[in-house]
Amino acid sequence: MIDVIGIGVGPANLGLAALLEEYEDVSCCFFEQETEFAWHPGMLIKGTDLQVSFLADLVTMANPRSRYTFLNYLHESNRLHRFYTFEQFDIPRREFNEYLSWVAHELDSCHFGMKVEEVTDCQGGYLVKVRCLKDGSLSEYRAKHVVLGTGSKPMIPVDVPDAALPYVTHSSRYLDQQKELQEADAVTVIGSGQSAAEIFLDLLQHQKKGQQLSWFTRSSEFRELETAELGQELFTPKYVEYFHSLPYEERMNTLPRLTGLRNGIDASTLSRIYQELYHRSVSGEEPSVIIQPMTELEAIQVEENQSLKLNLKQWQLKKEKSIIVDRAVLATGYTPNIPAWFSAYEPLIEWESEEHFKVTEDFKLVFKDKRPHHFFTFTNLDHSHGTAATNLKLSIYRNQKVIQTIRGVKEAPFKKETAFQQFE
Repeated sequence: MIDVIGIGVGPANLGLAALLEEYEDVSCCFFEQETEFAWHPGMLIKGTDLQVSFLADLVTMANPRSRYTFLNYLHESNRLHRFYTFEQFDIPRREFNEYLSWVAHELDSCHFGMKVEEVTDCQGGYLVKVRCLKDGSLSEYRAKHVVLGTGSKPMIPVDVPDAALPYVTHSSRYLDQQKELQEADAVTVIGSGQSAAEIFLDLLQHQKKGQQLSWFTRSSEFRELETAELGQELFTPKYVEYFHSLPYEERMNTLPRLTGLRNGIDASTLSRIYQELYHRSVSGEEPSVIIQPMTELEAIQVEENQSLKLNLKQWQLKKEKSIIVDRAVLATGYTPNIPAWFSAYEPLIEWESEEHFKVTEDFKLVFKDKRPHHFFTFTNLDHSHGTAATNLKLSIYRNQKVIQTIRGVKEAPFKKETAFQQFE
């Protein structure tokens, strides 16, 4: 029987796999249905950077001496001297993806092209059925513990007619459609976060003569990401533990007030957009651009000539309007990706609401029957652990908590003072 099986290989489970390499007393196996590692491949736009420091890699905050640090990746790739001269903490997003891919290939515990089709209880743990997508064979594995790390899937806020599907792109597939979007006569971007801003900037920099480019968001403003040091202390274990201790209703009331910490736009990206527009305005030239907040997408329709009709509403003025475009990009975020087989566990676990299952401080689902074999989750955690649930730096904290529980270690090696602020 394997000690731990991880379902999905994104940054969270990949980091867990890397840290578990240090423990000879824990056996593990991780399955991913994609044939190779890819971290948001549709948003690896040239020139975009990671929004956190390279120190928020898979292992450094737990063990900077690990061979799986970003700095060791640079050393192994003969890029360390160039990185030293680069003198930046925010690294290119494409380079971070290459680092993650390097770690995935280095770990024997990570298996790709393997789809987990079912997880059920068995004596002493869980029975995991895995389909090999290459040859169709089905294998069974037994594990004492499982870790759900299936991440998220694109969220589409309105119904998209079948006829409109070829012309509507979620931001997660932007690079797949980049050429077609740049060549279209009229393009609209919907969304308020970093992805929307990066896509709009990329389209703006490649805007052809006569192309109409627009950007709408239902947010009240194009909000800058909170980067002040004290604000960033909400991305520390100390605050996560405080947030988890709050009653469910208070946690849900707090989440909207934390959106500026995660969903804002880098100041440099906003500045580059403004500078691009300003330079175009010299000598009286006005760019063919519409930028409008407080405007919500209500519906998408397809016209007879295959163009899209976007029905919009400026919610503050309660003013409705429609625009005709050739293509639309929905940078509207993501929703938790819960596998279909998980429904078998829904009646077995405790819930805090109809949509939020109860999660312990160390990321275990709470079963109605007390069990020594645990079902951990890194998916759908905002309600339990706050806006930092998907933060790269804190994924190491999550992994340390899981490893501590699996190994039965009483003293946590990461129990150090992590913030200057007091939260209680």
